[in-house]
Amino acid sequence: MGVDGRLRAVVALAQAMAAAATPNEAVRAAARGARRAMDGSFAAVSAWERERGRLRVLVNEGDRAADEEEFPQDESYPVHDFPEITEFLHERWAGGGGPHAWVETATGAGNRAAGLKRRGRGSCVVAPLVLHGRAWGELYVARTAGSALFGVEDAEFATVLAAVVAAGLAQSERLEEVRRLAFTDPLTGLANRRAVDMALDEALERHRADGSVVSLVVCDLNGLKRVNDTLGHATGDRLLERFGSVLSLCGAMLPGALAARLGGDEFCLVSVGPGSDAVVEAAEQLCARAADLELGEGVACGIASTGDPIGPVRSSRRLFRLADAAQYKAKAARSPKPVVAGRDTAVVPLADAPQPGSPERRRFRGRAGDDWPSAPS
Repeated sequence: MGVDGRLRAVVALAQAMAAAATPNEAVRAAARGARRAMDGSFAAVSAWERERGRLRVLVNEGDRAADEEEFPQDESYPVHDFPEITEFLHERWAGGGGPHAWVETATGAGNRAAGLKRRGRGSCVVAPLVLHGRAWGELYVARTAGSALFGVEDAEFATVLAAVVAAGLAQSERLEEVRRLAFTDPLTGLANRRAVDMALDEALERHRADGSVVSLVVCDLNGLKRVNDTLGHATGDRLLERFGSVLSLCGAMLPGALAARLGGDEFCLVSVGPGSDAVVEAAEQLCARAADLELGEGVACGIASTGDPIGPVRSSRRLFRLADAAQYKAKAARSPKPVVAGRDTAVVPLADAPQPGSPERRRFRGRAGDDWPSAPS
């Protein structure tokens, strides 16, 4: 490949990484772009895990051997098996130099040579990946046995590719952090309202497609205002964090459930798949554990599930209204257990058709920005 071809390959690699929507897509684009640019048969991207002293393979791309998965669950290599990595990490930059790629062949000595021979490869080029001034991992490109061996010029080009890959990975990390912050409650680490809205929309699409049970559990943490007023907001925040941990624990009883903080003292669980009885059981556990929290006064919990007789659910707004109405009933009655729409016969009429002038006239939330219930605190 000539100079123009290599330039085009670098541009293609950078564009593919920029277009990646997830970290997995980014590392796959990096490996694929590097393999093509280097005219290799196989490529891998690995991350350096300092706390475990190992290189963990993130992706294997191209002609994989029988023991190589595209996205391996736990393919890793102790750093002490690869002394050149230790040299790179601790010595090569001592004089202020930068990272440089190097070539290994199947006829050489050491673990890399043995790995090449075992998998029918003749040579490889290894390029360190450096992010934020620190060793992050490595880019590895190999050619099959019988193909032209990599040389010095290939190693120099691989060093350039590694710099492009590192920039792409850094951008991917920043975007992933932005996505995480956009869908995460900063205090509890749970999902936020935006994430709940998206999860419910996807869940209801699945419900319409195959009848999967969709359930929403809405919780109001009792006594938070008293704690904030008497002990301060820092103590109130600790109570919210502790309840968030309890919610996460109980949500784990429902495979795939999403635990979220909606805002203030309001939390929820979104469940897709498990039957409504399983959801009620998890919510009962939640109420019992919340009642034991130090400084708290338990939780008011309402449930709306397509597995119960609540009528058609065409939107997340209606599911929220039903769960909110059930939660309001639980809070008004100081119920130690969840109230379930469809099982408590008063909930569905309260949510769907509140009568003007009734003492239970309510306006329940739908999407973010709709009115929130104001049940007794």
